[in-house]
Amino acid sequence: MKTSYYYLPFLAPAVVAACIIQVRAASPELDPVSQFAESIPHRRSSAPTGSEFVEQTKNMPGGEREVAIGLQLSDGNIPDFMRKLKPVIMTFSGKQRRAMSATIWVSPDYLSVGTDDDFVRTPIALPTARAVAVRFDCVLPTRKMVDAIYRESALHLKPQPMRPGPEMCSMLHFWTHNRMIESQRDKRATGDLVSGHKKDLVLTNRLRRKPGRVAIYGWHRGNCRPIQSLSTFHGARYADYSHGVRLVSTTVLVDGVPMSIFDVLEDPRLAGLLSDEGVIRVRDLMSTQADAAPLATQRLAATEP
Repeated sequence: MKTSYYYLPFLAPAVVAACIIQVRAASPELDPVSQFAESIPHRRSSAPTGSEFVEQTKNMPGGEREVAIGLQLSDGNIPDFMRKLKPVIMTFSGKQRRAMSATIWVSPDYLSVGTDDDFVRTPIALPTARAVAVRFDCVLPTRKMVDAIYRESALHLKPQPMRPGPEMCSMLHFWTHNRMIESQRDKRATGDLVSGHKKDLVLTNRLRRKPGRVAIYGWHRGNCRPIQSLSTFHGARYADYSHGVRLVSTTVLVDGVPMSIFDVLEDPRLAGLLSDEGVIRVRDLMSTQADAAPLATQRLAATEP
């Protein structure tokens, strides 16, 4: 075995002093839709389209491709339709049997590189997903959020599994699956809340018990039941064609009152609104402190045969 290294230069501006990214709670007084749109840089005219990006990265090793995707996302090479979050309403009855409601704002689709007319959905590993989410003042969803997003989606797409094998993690497989999704979407409007076509990277208390893993859940079918139950089988740097990253704003409305999503999920009285596991320490799970050592030298170790 030999050890190689790949770096994540798109994280460099946020790596200060201790070389970790601190999770920031959104300012409750801000409109989450505007806040999200303003957090994403304008797309450069020279940025590659989705198909061009696939061509540029199709032969890259996984680690190098991961860096390339992170750079494009953080630099604003994201379709315009992905810049407007969609509201999703969730409800819960606490111990007092008082019904409460929460509104979260989520990206209409999974993170993608390119333009409205030419984009590719880009599965990424947990460290990159977490870093991009924090950069845009967002978090990853919980299992309960994924269920709610599916229920409220304007468009439900059918899961389309591909043959298992090493190629599942290749850019060409990402592109092939993306074209399958687009064929099923059949020119229906981008920007609508859409689900069913990917598994989600999610936040769960299981990640506290199994550090170094990624949690995936979803791929819902028409009966609202997911193909993929909550799983932490894969390592944190694993990503295949079936994975997707949906962003959730750090601002949530609880009975009409703006709150930080961190405070809601860490409050035993309110956590049930957004979680079916009770309290989730989101600040810990979204922090990239676990990656601090390699980031200190701007390297992430990867092993290859």
